[in-house]
Amino acid sequence: MLEALITSKTRIKLMLKFFLDSNSKGYLRGLESEFGESSNAIRLELNRFEAAGLLLSFSEGNRKIYHANQFHPLFRDISNLVRTYVGMDEIIERIINHLGQPQEVYLLGDLANGLDSSIVSLLIIAEEIDLEYLEQLCIKAQKMIKRNIRYVVFSKEEFMQRLPSYDKEKKLLIWKNTN
Repeated sequence: MLEALITSKTRIKLMLKFFLDSNSKGYLRGLESEFGESSNAIRLELNRFEAAGLLLSFSEGNRKIYHANQFHPLFRDISNLVRTYVGMDEIIERIINHLGQPQEVYLLGDLANGLDSSIVSLLIIAEEIDLEYLEQLCIKAQKMIKRNIRYVVFSKEEFMQRLPSYDKEKKLLIWKNTN
């Protein structure tokens, strides 16, 4: 869908990187190795985003670090567009809202790192979940978003025991029970 509107694959990668996780930061050489693209193509797109005010930058040593401008009037719209492209809206609507009382849901893997992927990896923290129903919801959502959904479910206690291994991995909180 997004490829039909935006023909630059580099631009799409940068949108995923900076607008899926608004706290994401990156610099030219790091993005070059992360994306596997030429620094020139990335530099052109970074300059366009910065000129439009969608990205801000600061210097850290000899690196120019970029991050999303969360105060830009279009930030929320672009972030929502990227989340729709990834299928987060469908995942939240079709899975999380029907599970009952999950406490937190995290996005893991490539998508959490701002890289496009055919796999959506979820970490669900909940005390009681009907795993058969969760599987049925995932199968339905996979058809809608055209991505495979992987998940792991932990109780809060299990998650706290495994926290050191998940601290090393990039996690993006996509849903939290506010009750």
